[in-house]
Amino acid sequence: MSRLSLIAVAAVLAGPAGAQNVALVIGNENYRHGPDIGGAADALDAASALEGVGLVVEKGADLSTEAMRSLLRGYYAQTQRPGRSVILLSGQFVSHGAETWLLGTEANAPGLPDADLAGLPLGTVLEMAAERPGGAIVLLGDEEEEPSLGRGLIAGIGEVAVPQGVTLISGDAGDVAAFAADVLTKPGQSAAEIAAQAGDLRIRGYLGALTPFLPETAAPPPVQSGGNDALAAELAERELWDTTRSIDTAKGYESYLRRYPDGLFADAARKAIAAKNDPSARAKAEEDALALSRDQRRQIQRDLSILDINPRGLDGLFGPGSRTAIATWQKRNDYPATGFITGRQMAALAAQAERRAAELEAEAAKRQADQERQDRLYWEQTGKAGDEAGLRAYLKRYPDGLFAELAQERLKVFDDQRKEEAAAADRAAWDRALRMNTPAAFREYLAAYPKGAFADDARQILDDLGASEEDQVAKQAEDALGLNAGFRRMIEERLAALGLKPGQIDGTFDADTRRAIRRYQAARNLPVSGYLNQQTVARLLVDSI
Repeated sequence: MSRLSLIAVAAVLAGPAGAQNVALVIGNENYRHGPDIGGAADALDAASALEGVGLVVEKGADLSTEAMRSLLRGYYAQTQRPGRSVILLSGQFVSHGAETWLLGTEANAPGLPDADLAGLPLGTVLEMAAERPGGAIVLLGDEEEEPSLGRGLIAGIGEVAVPQGVTLISGDAGDVAAFAADVLTKPGQSAAEIAAQAGDLRIRGYLGALTPFLPETAAPPPVQSGGNDALAAELAERELWDTTRSIDTAKGYESYLRRYPDGLFADAARKAIAAKNDPSARAKAEEDALALSRDQRRQIQRDLSILDINPRGLDGLFGPGSRTAIATWQKRNDYPATGFITGRQMAALAAQAERRAAELEAEAAKRQADQERQDRLYWEQTGKAGDEAGLRAYLKRYPDGLFAELAQERLKVFDDQRKEEAAAADRAAWDRALRMNTPAAFREYLAAYPKGAFADDARQILDDLGASEEDQVAKQAEDALGLNAGFRRMIEERLAALGLKPGQIDGTFDADTRRAIRRYQAARNLPVSGYLNQQTVARLLVDSI
């Protein structure tokens, strides 16, 4: 760094046209109506160390709530110019929900209605710190001593919301004070480098790695003219802009513009705010921040499918179909229809899909029970007696029924007997039709033998061939899913778990598997084809969770 640059940096830290680095330190050790916080007294040692590196320190010990507020006002008055802030609060903390208070030493078993009168609200302190985005570190020190409290409050620091650009460090009061004195006072360290030395302390919020919290400084020589003041002011603005860009939030850019409405980077700040305020850009940034894995994206697609919103695939890739589906779901739920999903929306979508899946499965269970009851009743009326007419009547109505395999086995006896009794010419004609295996060949057989031994078989085959075009379309839809052998085994395992008898679990869809799929589809009021489609796969996967 040049000599002139050193002069400018020093002016930023100390000069009237530059930055003002400020600290607020409160150490409440001795409480009148509760246990003392021994390590809180060390906060004043940290205050001295901060003063030693040039910070203007507002400090106090064993303060009442009103005295703490007075000290906070004094600190806030010092932050009108840009600069760095260190806020160190040690003592007894209480919380309710998202708010936390540092109790004044006069507090006497306060309850929720008394919290604002008995302590300093941490939310207010953090909002003040947020006015210096990227340049504010807040430290909270407490111990495991629990004061007596009224209804609605609990002892300790709650899960506070850390504003953008603020670094929050918390832990044992003595450790926090030592950290402030020994680590924060070293110049040239970024927030990330400071956090790396925190040990057992808890770190939340901003952890920028580009800009030093306290820059390296050198003592300035006597200033001969006012020219260095202008240079120092420009350096301060550039430093704030670098920090603002590293945080990259609309609030940060607005903070920059409040200080420099006509600054060097004012146009860039306004453009950045416009981009941040664009709903689609903001939504995309939120989704990007989730860093969704491909499996998470597949789950979102499956959830949409369960809600009858077609994402045009279950491949974990968000193309136009998935974006349209997400936007459709968002519109239904009164969210901005951006097509990009947030973490909160993911949770809401998953909850809706889980609830709908449970509803669908309950409906399916009821429908399956009704179908099985009717199936059993019809078996009693037809196939159970074992005669051929009854067996064929049962299979005609329930080709995939509970007793379909048994009926087919019993019919085989009749078929075998019929073949033995059939005339040689009849059998020869039937064998010829089977070899040719065309609709014309089976129609030719029926024309010659309308009451032949195999006439019923011929008619059934012709019926099946008539449905082959529809089966081909269903097969093509299944092939388009690109299911590998492992995925097919998963489907067979799920069908087996549901008691639908898919045959051997080997990743190969044979006749038993097709029958099990048809049974599954029928019970869930899905199109019955025996082939998988996107809707059936989505239902099977959800049912397996």
